[in-house]
Amino acid sequence: MTVVTPCEWKSKLSALLTLYGHRNWIVVADSAYPAQARTAIETIVADAEQIDVVQAVHDAIHASRHAHATVYVDSELAFVDEKDAPGISDYRKQLDRVLYGANLDRIPHEQIIHKLDQAAQLFRILIIKSDMTIPYTSVFFELDCGYWNSEAEQRLRQAMLVVAPR
Repeated sequence: MTVVTPCEWKSKLSALLTLYGHRNWIVVADSAYPAQARTAIETIVADAEQIDVVQAVHDAIHASRHAHATVYVDSELAFVDEKDAPGISDYRKQLDRVLYGANLDRIPHEQIIHKLDQAAQLFRILIIKSDMTIPYTSVFFELDCGYWNSEAEQRLRQAMLVVAPR
């Protein structure tokens, strides 16, 4: 795990996003997110507000030509009560604003962690820990190809079946 300055984490994000593509992940985590043991998972600690990190990651992916992302947030986030986690209501509003128009999926935290663990068996993952101290606020970006989509892949596979020798 590496602690980096605000400028350094942005440089690291930029460099790795250029390297990353289909099936890589970038996670913007809260401060209690654990350091994971898999060598494919690199964790850096950014001295920054979580919503600012989410915005920067979202913007960087959106600006790239080679990648886009499915964004996962914990379904538990919608049920965290303000009395248990002061500031959660404001955070949810900010997150909705930042991720407006994103391909967003809300699923249970353990399912996201399972997907991340499966991906880490073959692909690299960057975790950027923020200073957030509210539970279930981590945001997971699963990268995909920015210039090819599932419909095009399906047409390709179908065409291959038609002309493939039997």
